[in-house]
Amino acid sequence: MTAVQVGLIGCGRIAQLVHLDLLAKLPGAQLVALAEADEQRLIEARSRVPTAFAVSDYRALLERSDVEAVVICLPTALHAEAATAALAAGKHVYLEKPLATNCDEGAAVLAAWQGTALVGMMGFNYRFNALYMLARRAVQVGKIGQVLAARSVFSSGGRQLATWKQQRRSGGGVLLDLASHHVDLIHYLFGQPVVETYAELRSARNEDDSAFVQLRLADGLVAQAFFSTSTVDEDRFEIYGTAGKISVDRQHGWNIVVTPSPDNAGRLRKIGRSALARVSSPYVRERITAPQAEPSYRAALAHFVAAVRKPGLHYPDFHIGYRSLAVVAAAERSAAQGAPVAIEEAIDAHLAD
Repeated sequence: MTAVQVGLIGCGRIAQLVHLDLLAKLPGAQLVALAEADEQRLIEARSRVPTAFAVSDYRALLERSDVEAVVICLPTALHAEAATAALAAGKHVYLEKPLATNCDEGAAVLAAWQGTALVGMMGFNYRFNALYMLARRAVQVGKIGQVLAARSVFSSGGRQLATWKQQRRSGGGVLLDLASHHVDLIHYLFGQPVVETYAELRSARNEDDSAFVQLRLADGLVAQAFFSTSTVDEDRFEIYGTAGKISVDRQHGWNIVVTPSPDNAGRLRKIGRSALARVSSPYVRERITAPQAEPSYRAALAHFVAAVRKPGLHYPDFHIGYRSLAVVAAAERSAAQGAPVAIEEAIDAHLAD
């Protein structure tokens, strides 16, 4: 089977850290073109992939017949425009989250994609993280009984954000940047759409850089989350059930921790599992060797390449991206109004996972 000819649109920080190296080495893919408006970044990317065609305007990349698929890593405010243009040019699209800056833009991407035979995949790479996959399976098989509640933290800090990330109008803000990932994970882990959200926003270092969010799912489950780009690096999920608890620490954990009831037995078993966590980890080798200690980037991109060659392969598509964006938009409205906001029924009616 011939390799998928891929073009990378946007060679900024995340592309420099992750996508350039992965796409250059990914089995079944060939990185043939690069697009980056910043001259220095384009020079740096070109030096790492000297065989690739390099251009400052991504539209020139889209005109090339040898580019079958594109990976879009542009600032959020450019996502909808670039994705729509790529689809119009007949290219398969892998789009880093979020889908767009607002639901109107997101709907335009959906309209451009629906009815085509093109892959439209969201960069929700955490769905391909072995820990979240294990946690989802544990929930599905009733490992902790009936799920009662969930809570999560996703935060970062210690570095200056890109200028466009510092203001909401240019696609910044913690809800689009970090919360969009966890909103999608909540849909993924529990198989239920969010139907109502309440949020509070705070601006400490940058506009809307911290958020407290409460999400109510269709079956009544409530999830609480804290997001911030102005504190410490942390990414944790805790799921509480009638028969125990599941803990996931994406950044520092080597396995999920299932703490069963009653409490005393749970503590003993948790200690034992912690000592063996690395030995039984589902991805020791991948965790050690992966870019930025996050193996799911490679798995997600590999899935995209496979989907291009295998029609019908399931992946987190633009419908799923729109659903996450709709929840983020509702959270922003809630923060502005100081009250819970319902997710419109029409949004979720056709977005079943």
